[in-house]
Amino acid sequence: IRIIGDYDVDGIISVFILYTALKKCGANVDYEIPDRIKDGYGINENIVKAAYDEGVDTIITCDNGISAIDQIQYAKDLGLTVIVTDHHDVPFVEEDGVRTFISSQADAIINPKQIECEYEFKSICGAGVAFKLIESLYEELSIDKKECYKLIEFVAIATVCDVVDLIDENRIFVKNGLEMLNNSENIGIKALKKACSLEDKEITAYHLGFVIGPCLNASGRLDSAKKGLELLLMEDEEDAKNLAQEIVDLNDSRKNMTSEGVDRAISIIDSTDINNDNILVVYIPDIHESLAGIIAGRVKEKYNKPTIILTKSEDGVKGSARSIEEYNMFEGLLDCKELLDKFGGHPMAAGLSLQEDKIDKLRKDLNDKCKLTDEDLTKKIMIDASLPLEHLNLNIIEELDVLEPFGKGNVKPVFGVRDAKITNARLLGKDKNVLKLKLLTSNNIIIDAMIFNDLEKFENKVIEKYGNEALDNLYNKSNNNISMDFTFYPSINEWNGNKNIQIIVNGIR
Repeated sequence: IRIIGDYDVDGIISVFILYTALKKCGANVDYEIPDRIKDGYGINENIVKAAYDEGVDTIITCDNGISAIDQIQYAKDLGLTVIVTDHHDVPFVEEDGVRTFISSQADAIINPKQIECEYEFKSICGAGVAFKLIESLYEELSIDKKECYKLIEFVAIATVCDVVDLIDENRIFVKNGLEMLNNSENIGIKALKKACSLEDKEITAYHLGFVIGPCLNASGRLDSAKKGLELLLMEDEEDAKNLAQEIVDLNDSRKNMTSEGVDRAISIIDSTDINNDNILVVYIPDIHESLAGIIAGRVKEKYNKPTIILTKSEDGVKGSARSIEEYNMFEGLLDCKELLDKFGGHPMAAGLSLQEDKIDKLRKDLNDKCKLTDEDLTKKIMIDASLPLEHLNLNIIEELDVLEPFGKGNVKPVFGVRDAKITNARLLGKDKNVLKLKLLTSNNIIIDAMIFNDLEKFENKVIEKYGNEALDNLYNKSNNNISMDFTFYPSINEWNGNKNIQIIVNGIR
């Protein structure tokens, strides 16, 4: 048996689940993960041919395969057994408004999104589908299901990192998986937690999505996704320690390359007439193509405009697009399909490839055809409730914690406060990129407010409303008389056994 996965976290975890479980069942099994640059996404004919040449008789895909019609037909023509496990949408052709769904000739297809599939919850990730297969297999082979449930900590990582809705079964996976991860016996997970300075911290969904997940993803972006998988499979602590550090170093490189790419994109936008466009199309020939999507997302956040970042590839130009709620990126690209070699995606995110001489025309056509208004491009933050700071207490915050884990489909509540009085500001961190404010409540209590992303916006708002001197005083003096509106989420800052209320600011006005 050969398992064919994908190079992102969900793909890596899916392979891990199938590989370890099938080994336990006594199967003769190995795996292959496509190279992001050389192979692209999913199973291809070269991978199928290599499996056939090496005596493999059964292929199992995970987190891919539902759209691989031709590749699976090729495998069947070679006499291979093919099992597809996937969670992506089933491909279709549409004619006169009627959709006809296309199915491959695989021997078995396990995907809750198939029209005929009666499994009620359709939003599990690829690793969740792999887990369900193993759960059924263990039952068929009379293996204790407790062995299967040990895999839930890994399903939790994939569920958060693949950004599926944290509702229903996914919420159960993540809530239980987090408890298991905090006491994980997996040598690779323990090594990665230590390398990320998380060994003494309670692991939350945040750590999965923004610390552990990006490290596993970095191996697939800049090197080989097999390194992330090998870490999870390791049995030697010293080897795991070394590989975990290598993966963390890769992620640090990815962060630096991303930051540099974002700065270059912003510089291009601000120094050219691209700044006047409603849809930003930026060509940076020499950035790593695996980072285009992250950079597009950051640029989109800064300008609140749909953004496409393009970079040079072996056979032309490749890119990634990220959009806002008011603009369907997939339909926008569909309207310009004659300029594109290939594209695919969703309303909020897409990938595309084209020839370099078509870039200017793509930019012009996208902007000419889009109907975005100034209102559409105004960033909006919807609050769940107004919450005066003097009403905050530890009990309220602990009650909010019951709503965890937060993520897509179960987002953190957003609270708002008007005219919060700021008495002092201080920059923190080695890069001075975190801002700590002292806020004075109406009952004369001081509450800390932390700003992690919008430092420049905060400073500009102060200067705009109060002047440069007021900003200088805010950093250098106490008892300033500056007020702003904030959106925030309350949290508890615990230090040396003391618990203090603080707010995490996510919007400034």
